[in-house]
Amino acid sequence: MIKMWEKLNEKFKKYPARLRVAEKMIELGLSLGEDGKIYCGNLKISDKALASAAEVDRRAIKSTISVIQDDEELYSIFSNIMPAGTLLKNIAKNLKLGVIEIEVGSENEGILARTSNLISEKGISIRQAYAEDTELQQNPILTIITEEPVSGDLIKEFLEIKGVTRVSIY
Repeated sequence: MIKMWEKLNEKFKKYPARLRVAEKMIELGLSLGEDGKIYCGNLKISDKALASAAEVDRRAIKSTISVIQDDEELYSIFSNIMPAGTLLKNIAKNLKLGVIEIEVGSENEGILARTSNLISEKGISIRQAYAEDTELQQNPILTIITEEPVSGDLIKEFLEIKGVTRVSIY
């Protein structure tokens, strides 16, 4: 089976607006329903709203949906996408949680495991971890929400992990 990103690039290489729509759907966890409509969970998303978010004309939404529906492999992917849920990053301070943002380079294998081990060694629980897709983002960020704020002393240790290019703790 061809990797998803290779398949998308192959299918939409002549249609950058359609590719942006497909990428935005994946980024936001939007699925294609049996009725040919776009959904976030069970919430129907208007073509206008998705077009605005993807910075394309509304016609690109319809044509992207048509291409996906006509391709069994793509339809299988896009009809099964689920939203990931609430990312606590922006409300962590209100909840007295900690936030660690780790920018990763092209070599990013094992970064989540190593960072979670460092946090665990400090006796701090992880509430949430979210990693941006390396195919969608030029400089993907691993965001870790901890049960309590972590010490800035950990920045040096995080930066020693192969593939980590930047760390922010707040």
